[in-house]
Amino acid sequence: MTTKTAVSRKKYAVIPKHDPQVTMSNALVRAGHGLTLAEKRIVMLAVSKLDSRAPAPTSIVPRTKITAAEYAETFSVDARTAYEALQDAAKHLYNRSITFFEPAYTRAGKPLKPIRNDMRWVGRCKYHENEGWVELSWWPDLLPSLMGLKKQFTTYKLQQANALRSAYSWRLLELLLHYRDSGMAEYTIEDFCASMDATDKQKANFNNIRRRIIEPAVKELVEKDGWLIQWTPIKAGRKVSRLRFEFRKNPQPDLFPPS
Repeated sequence: MTTKTAVSRKKYAVIPKHDPQVTMSNALVRAGHGLTLAEKRIVMLAVSKLDSRAPAPTSIVPRTKITAAEYAETFSVDARTAYEALQDAAKHLYNRSITFFEPAYTRAGKPLKPIRNDMRWVGRCKYHENEGWVELSWWPDLLPSLMGLKKQFTTYKLQQANALRSAYSWRLLELLLHYRDSGMAEYTIEDFCASMDATDKQKANFNNIRRRIIEPAVKELVEKDGWLIQWTPIKAGRKVSRLRFEFRKNPQPDLFPPS
Protein backbone atom coordinates (compact mmCIF):
# COMPACT_ATOMS: atom_id res chain seq x y z
CA MET A 1 0.00 0.00 0.00
CA THR A 2 1.31 3.44 -0.90
CA THR A 3 0.09 6.65 0.66
CA LYS A 4 0.53 9.98 -1.12
CA THR A 5 -0.05 13.39 0.37
CA ALA A 6 -1.38 16.08 -1.92
CA VAL A 7 0.18 19.49 -2.52
CA SER A 8 -0.81 22.01 0.12
CA ARG A 9 -2.52 25.35 -0.40
CA LYS A 10 -1.14 26.80 2.83
CA LYS A 11 1.50 29.50 3.09
CA TYR A 12 5.02 28.31 3.83
CA ALA A 13 7.12 29.40 6.79
CA VAL A 14 8.66 32.85 6.98
CA ILE A 15 12.44 32.57 6.74
CA PRO A 16 14.16 34.35 9.66
CA LYS A 17 16.76 37.05 9.04
CA HIS A 18 19.54 34.66 9.98
CA ASP A 19 19.83 31.26 8.36
CA PRO A 20 21.40 28.93 10.93
CA GLN A 21 22.41 25.42 9.94
CA VAL A 22 22.16 22.20 11.97
CA THR A 23 24.78 19.47 11.53
CA MET A 24 24.73 16.14 13.39
CA SER A 25 26.33 12.75 12.96
CA ASN A 26 24.12 10.21 11.22
CA ALA A 27 24.10 8.11 14.37
CA LEU A 28 22.62 11.03 16.31
CA VAL A 29 20.07 11.71 13.57
CA ARG A 30 18.82 8.13 13.87
CA ALA A 31 18.81 8.12 17.69
CA GLY A 32 15.79 8.80 19.85
CA HIS A 33 16.00 12.44 20.93
CA GLY A 34 13.48 12.44 23.77
CA LEU A 35 12.59 16.13 23.38
CA THR A 36 9.36 18.09 23.32
CA LEU A 37 8.91 20.50 20.43
CA ALA A 38 10.02 23.53 22.49
CA GLU A 39 13.05 21.63 23.78
CA LYS A 40 13.87 20.43 20.29
CA ARG A 41 13.81 24.02 19.06
CA ILE A 42 16.18 25.19 21.79
CA VAL A 43 18.60 22.30 21.40
CA MET A 44 18.76 22.52 17.60
CA LEU A 45 19.18 26.30 17.73
CA ALA A 46 22.06 25.69 20.13
CA VAL A 47 23.49 22.99 17.83
CA SER A 48 23.43 25.48 14.95
CA LYS A 49 25.83 27.69 16.93
CA LEU A 50 28.49 24.98 17.16
CA ASP A 51 31.20 24.73 14.52
CA SER A 52 30.69 21.21 13.21
CA ARG A 53 34.08 21.29 11.45
CA ALA A 54 36.11 22.30 14.50
CA PRO A 55 37.63 19.48 16.58
CA ALA A 56 35.55 18.51 19.59
CA PRO A 57 37.27 19.89 22.71
CA THR A 58 38.65 17.28 25.09
CA SER A 59 39.06 19.35 28.24
CA ILE A 60 36.73 22.35 28.15
CA VAL A 61 33.01 21.67 27.72
CA PRO A 62 31.43 24.15 25.28
CA ARG A 63 28.57 26.31 26.52
CA THR A 64 25.92 27.73 24.22
CA LYS A 65 23.59 30.59 25.12
CA ILE A 66 20.13 31.03 23.59
CA THR A 67 18.15 34.21 24.20
CA ALA A 68 14.39 34.59 24.14
CA ALA A 69 14.77 37.12 21.32
CA GLU A 70 16.68 34.59 19.19
CA TYR A 71 14.09 31.92 19.87
CA ALA A 72 11.21 34.27 19.00
CA GLU A 73 12.83 35.39 15.73
CA THR A 74 13.91 31.94 14.58
CA PHE A 75 10.58 30.23 15.23
CA SER A 76 8.24 33.15 14.56
CA VAL A 77 6.63 33.20 18.01
CA ASP A 78 5.87 36.05 20.41
CA ALA A 79 8.14 37.05 23.26
CA ARG A 80 5.98 35.48 25.95
CA THR A 81 6.04 32.08 24.21
CA ALA A 82 9.81 32.34 23.86
CA TYR A 83 10.33 33.16 27.54
CA GLU A 84 8.06 30.30 28.61
CA ALA A 85 9.91 27.87 26.32
CA LEU A 86 13.29 28.81 27.77
CA GLN A 87 12.00 28.63 31.33
CA ASP A 88 10.49 25.18 30.76
CA ALA A 89 13.65 23.93 29.06
CA ALA A 90 15.74 24.98 32.05
CA LYS A 91 13.60 22.73 34.24
CA HIS A 92 13.65 19.62 32.07
CA LEU A 93 16.54 19.55 29.58
CA TYR A 94 19.05 18.16 32.06
CA ASN A 95 16.91 15.02 32.41
CA ARG A 96 16.33 14.46 28.69
CA SER A 97 18.13 11.47 27.21
CA ILE A 98 19.29 10.51 23.74
CA THR A 99 18.81 6.81 23.03
CA PHE A 100 21.25 5.07 20.70
CA PHE A 101 20.99 1.42 19.70
CA GLU A 102 24.29 -0.28 18.84
CA PRO A 103 24.32 -3.47 16.76
CA ALA A 104 25.55 -6.56 18.61
CA TYR A 105 26.67 -9.94 17.32
CA THR A 106 27.82 -13.31 18.63
CA ARG A 107 31.37 -14.46 17.98
CA ALA A 108 30.02 -16.37 14.99
CA GLY A 109 28.50 -13.19 13.58
CA LYS A 110 24.86 -13.95 14.41
CA PRO A 111 22.88 -10.78 15.19
CA LEU A 112 21.87 -10.20 18.79
CA LYS A 113 19.40 -7.75 20.27
CA PRO A 114 20.85 -4.23 19.86
CA ILE A 115 22.58 -2.66 22.85
CA ARG A 116 20.72 0.34 24.27
CA ASN A 117 22.91 3.34 25.08
CA ASP A 118 21.41 6.38 26.83
CA MET A 119 23.18 9.73 26.91
CA ARG A 120 22.28 13.23 28.12
CA TRP A 121 22.10 16.27 25.88
CA VAL A 122 23.54 18.61 28.50
CA GLY A 123 25.49 18.39 31.73
CA ARG A 124 24.12 21.67 32.99
CA CYS A 125 21.35 24.07 32.05
CA LYS A 126 21.31 27.65 33.39
CA TYR A 127 18.35 30.00 33.05
CA HIS A 128 18.41 33.73 33.79
CA GLU A 129 14.79 34.73 34.18
CA ASN A 130 15.23 38.51 34.25
CA GLU A 131 17.57 38.57 31.25
CA GLY A 132 15.66 35.94 29.25
CA TRP A 133 18.39 33.51 28.28
CA VAL A 134 19.30 29.88 28.79
CA GLU A 135 22.86 28.49 28.69
CA LEU A 136 23.51 24.85 27.83
CA SER A 137 26.70 23.06 28.84
CA TRP A 138 26.98 20.15 26.40
CA TRP A 139 27.41 16.57 27.59
CA PRO A 140 31.05 15.68 26.81
CA ASP A 141 30.37 12.25 25.26
CA LEU A 142 27.92 13.87 22.84
CA LEU A 143 30.41 16.33 21.33
CA PRO A 144 31.89 13.89 18.75
CA SER A 145 28.38 13.69 17.26
CA LEU A 146 28.24 17.49 16.87
CA MET A 147 31.81 18.64 16.20
CA GLY A 148 34.81 17.50 14.18
CA LEU A 149 32.50 15.92 11.61
CA LYS A 150 34.16 15.01 8.32
CA LYS A 151 31.89 12.19 7.12
CA GLN A 152 28.71 10.34 8.06
CA PHE A 153 26.76 13.47 8.98
CA THR A 154 23.50 15.20 8.06
CA THR A 155 23.09 18.97 7.58
CA TYR A 156 19.99 21.09 7.11
CA LYS A 157 18.87 24.70 7.45
CA LEU A 158 17.05 25.39 10.67
CA GLN A 159 14.49 27.50 8.80
CA GLN A 160 13.20 24.28 7.22
CA ALA A 161 11.73 23.36 10.60
CA ASN A 162 10.80 26.76 12.00
CA ALA A 163 7.08 26.46 11.18
CA LEU A 164 6.64 22.88 12.35
CA ARG A 165 4.34 22.35 15.33
CA SER A 166 5.11 18.70 15.99
CA ALA A 167 8.30 17.03 17.20
CA TYR A 168 7.31 14.02 15.07
CA SER A 169 7.32 16.17 11.93
CA TRP A 170 10.75 17.53 12.77
CA ARG A 171 12.17 14.08 13.45
CA LEU A 172 10.76 12.77 10.17
CA LEU A 173 12.33 15.72 8.36
CA GLU A 174 15.72 14.79 9.81
CA LEU A 175 15.29 11.13 8.91
CA LEU A 176 14.42 12.03 5.33
CA LEU A 177 17.24 14.56 4.94
CA HIS A 178 19.67 11.84 5.95
CA TYR A 179 18.87 10.41 2.48
CA ARG A 180 18.35 13.68 0.61
CA ASP A 181 20.72 12.73 -2.25
CA SER A 182 18.71 9.66 -3.24
CA GLY A 183 15.25 10.97 -2.36
CA MET A 184 14.36 7.63 -0.81
CA ALA A 185 14.64 6.65 2.85
CA GLU A 186 13.96 3.21 4.22
CA TYR A 187 13.89 2.22 7.89
CA THR A 188 12.97 -0.91 9.79
CA ILE A 189 9.88 -0.37 11.86
CA GLU A 190 12.00 -0.88 14.99
CA ASP A 191 14.52 1.80 13.97
CA PHE A 192 11.76 4.20 12.95
CA CYS A 193 9.92 3.80 16.26
CA ALA A 194 13.17 4.27 18.20
CA SER A 195 13.98 7.47 16.29
CA MET A 196 10.45 8.78 16.84
CA ASP A 197 10.42 7.93 20.56
CA ALA A 198 7.22 5.98 19.92
CA THR A 199 5.36 4.83 23.02
CA ASP A 200 4.78 1.16 23.83
CA LYS A 201 1.11 1.61 22.97
CA GLN A 202 1.99 3.03 19.55
CA LYS A 203 4.50 0.27 18.85
CA ALA A 204 1.96 -2.42 19.74
CA ASN A 205 -0.28 -1.52 16.80
CA PHE A 206 0.92 -0.20 13.44
CA ASN A 207 -2.34 1.67 12.96
CA ASN A 208 -1.38 3.81 15.95
CA ILE A 209 2.00 4.59 14.37
CA ARG A 210 0.25 5.46 11.12
CA ARG A 211 -2.42 7.71 12.68
CA ARG A 212 -0.41 9.29 15.48
CA ILE A 213 3.01 9.68 13.90
CA ILE A 214 3.39 9.11 10.16
CA GLU A 215 0.28 10.67 8.65
CA PRO A 216 0.32 13.90 10.73
CA ALA A 217 4.08 14.31 10.22
CA VAL A 218 3.89 13.81 6.45
CA LYS A 219 0.93 16.16 6.21
CA GLU A 220 2.73 18.93 8.08
CA LEU A 221 5.93 18.60 6.05
CA VAL A 222 3.92 18.88 2.84
CA GLU A 223 1.92 21.88 4.04
CA LYS A 224 4.60 23.83 5.88
CA ASP A 225 7.89 22.95 4.20
CA GLY A 226 6.80 22.20 0.63
CA TRP A 227 7.65 18.49 0.31
CA LEU A 228 6.08 15.88 -1.92
CA ILE A 229 6.15 12.60 0.01
CA GLN A 230 5.04 9.06 -0.70
CA TRP A 231 5.37 6.45 1.99
CA THR A 232 4.93 2.71 1.78
CA PRO A 233 4.64 0.14 4.58
CA ILE A 234 6.53 -3.02 3.61
CA LYS A 235 5.31 -6.27 5.13
CA ALA A 236 7.07 -9.46 6.12
CA GLY A 237 4.22 -11.90 6.32
CA ARG A 238 1.28 -10.11 7.92
CA LYS A 239 3.28 -7.55 9.90
CA VAL A 240 4.81 -4.29 8.73
CA SER A 241 8.58 -4.70 8.94
CA ARG A 242 9.91 -1.64 7.09
CA LEU A 243 8.86 1.83 5.98
CA ARG A 244 9.91 3.40 2.70
CA PHE A 245 9.65 7.13 2.03
CA GLU A 246 10.10 8.67 -1.40
CA PHE A 247 10.38 12.44 -1.23
CA ARG A 248 11.37 15.58 -3.07
CA LYS A 249 10.81 19.29 -2.82
CA ASN A 250 7.71 20.58 -4.58
CA PRO A 251 9.09 22.31 -7.73
CA GLN A 252 6.13 24.72 -7.71
CA PRO A 253 5.64 25.64 -4.04
CA ASP A 254 3.60 28.73 -4.90
CA LEU A 255 1.33 26.94 -7.35
CA PHE A 256 -1.61 27.50 -5.00
CA PRO A 257 -1.62 30.96 -3.38
CA PRO A 258 -2.61 31.11 0.30
CA SER A 259 -6.32 31.56 0.87
